[in-house]
Amino acid sequence: MKSARTILERNSALRRVVFGFFAIALAGILLAALSSIARAQSSAQSSTSTNGRTQIVELRIGDEIEPVMAEYVDGGIEEAAKRHASLILITMDTPGGLSTSMEDIIQHILDSPVPVVVYISPAGSRGASAGFFILMSADVAAMAPGTHTGAASPLLAIGGVPLQVDDTLKKKILNDATAFLRSYSAKRGRNVELAESAVTEGKAWTETEALDGKLVDLIANSPEDLLSRLDGRTIKRFDGTTVQLALRNPERVPLPMTLRQQFLSRIVQPDAFFILLIVGVLGLYTEFTHPGMVAPGVIGGISLVLALYAMHILPVAPAGMVLIVLALGLFILEAKYTSHGVLAIGGIVAMLLGALMLVRSPLTHAGVSLGVATGVTLPFALITIFLMRLVLGSRTWKPATGREQLVGTVAEVTTPLEKLTDSEAFQGMVRLHGELWRAVSREAIPAGAHVRVTGIQGLTLHVAPAESPAQGR
Repeated sequence: MKSARTILERNSALRRVVFGFFAIALAGILLAALSSIARAQSSAQSSTSTNGRTQIVELRIGDEIEPVMAEYVDGGIEEAAKRHASLILITMDTPGGLSTSMEDIIQHILDSPVPVVVYISPAGSRGASAGFFILMSADVAAMAPGTHTGAASPLLAIGGVPLQVDDTLKKKILNDATAFLRSYSAKRGRNVELAESAVTEGKAWTETEALDGKLVDLIANSPEDLLSRLDGRTIKRFDGTTVQLALRNPERVPLPMTLRQQFLSRIVQPDAFFILLIVGVLGLYTEFTHPGMVAPGVIGGISLVLALYAMHILPVAPAGMVLIVLALGLFILEAKYTSHGVLAIGGIVAMLLGALMLVRSPLTHAGVSLGVATGVTLPFALITIFLMRLVLGSRTWKPATGREQLVGTVAEVTTPLEKLTDSEAFQGMVRLHGELWRAVSREAIPAGAHVRVTGIQGLTLHVAPAESPAQGR
C-alpha cells in the first residue's frame, strides 16, 4: 500500500503539471492580446488628424466577409461621415463570404454620405463572390493590374458541404441574387447584363476584361496612382447627385479593426476555432476528473463559449465533430485497457482526420492546417491518457484522510498487551501519531514494542507485531 504522504505528493505534482499547462495557455492568450493592443495603439497614433487637410479614410477587406468584417466596414463608413472625410477607400482582397454580411456592407455603402471607392489590390488579389457584389456597389470601382473579380454564383451549404437543390429553388436563388445586383449596379452605370453573368454562369474577369466590359471604372497601379487619377473627377452618387472629388495632397487616415474586432476575427479562423475547441474539452475534462483545480475549468469553459461563437459563423462539418469525440473516447479506453497503443494510434488518426475536415468552406476551402492539427492532437492525446490513468489508478490508492489512513501504520506499545480474565483478547494501550489508543491483539506484546495497525473497530485498534505480516480484519 502507498502511504498517505506518497499520495499527497503525487496529487500535488499532478496539480502542478496540469496547472502549469493551463498557465502557459493563458499566458499565450494574454501575450496575443497585449500584442494586438500595441498594434492598435500604434495604428491609432498614426491615424491622428493633422493640419485640417482633406481626409481619405482607408479601410481594408482582407479576408472572408462575415459579421465581424461587416461591423468593421460599417463602423469605418460611420467614422468617415463623422470626420467629414472627402473619400472612403476600401482596399479589397476577398474570396467571398456570407450573403447577409455582404448585404449589410452594401447597404451602408449605398447610404454613405461620403463617396466610396472599392479598389481590388495588390496584384494577385481578387474580389470574388460576395466581393464582386460589393465592388459593383461602389461609387468608383477600381482594380490593380494582376487582379480578378466575378464568380459570384450563390451557394447553399450545411457544414461546409454544398447542397443539391431542385431547379425551382435554384431559379429562385439566382433570380433573387441577380435582382439584388441590378437594383444598384444600373444606377452606378455598370454593364448590368455582363454583371449578371457572374451570378448566373459563374463568370470571372481580369482587370482589363472588367474595364473593357464596363464593370469597373479604372485600373490603377497603386493607391497613390488611384487617388491622383480621381483628383478633380466628377462622380454620380447613388441618389443622383454629382460630386467633384478634390484630393490634392490629402491626409490618408487608415482605420484598422478595433481590438475587439481583431479578437473576434481571430476566433472565427479555422485554426483558432480548433484550438479553442480542444482546450475547452481538455479543460473541462481535467476539472471533472480532478475537482478543485479551478484554472482548467475556468479556461476550458471560456474556450468552449468562444468556440461555440465561432461555430455559428464557420461552416462546421458534423463528421469532423464526430471524429473528434470518437478520438476522445479512444484515448480514454487506451488508459483503461491494454491495447499496446492501438487505441491511442486510432484516436490520433481520428482526431487528425476530424480536424482536417472540421471546417471546410465551399467558397475558400479554408480549414484547419495540418501543422496545427498535428501540434494540438499529440499533446491532447498524451495528456488525456495520462490523466485517465491517474484517475483509474487512484481507485487502488489507500485513503489519505479519515480513520482508514491509520491501517498499516506503526504504533508504539505504552501499556503491555496482556490477556484479561474476562476476555480472550490481549488488551493494552499504544501511542499512534502522538495519541493514546486502546489496542487489542491475538498475542501478548510487551511495552516498548512496535506494532502495526491491522484494523479499527470504534475507538479500538486491532494490532499485530510489526515484525510479522499485517493481518487484515
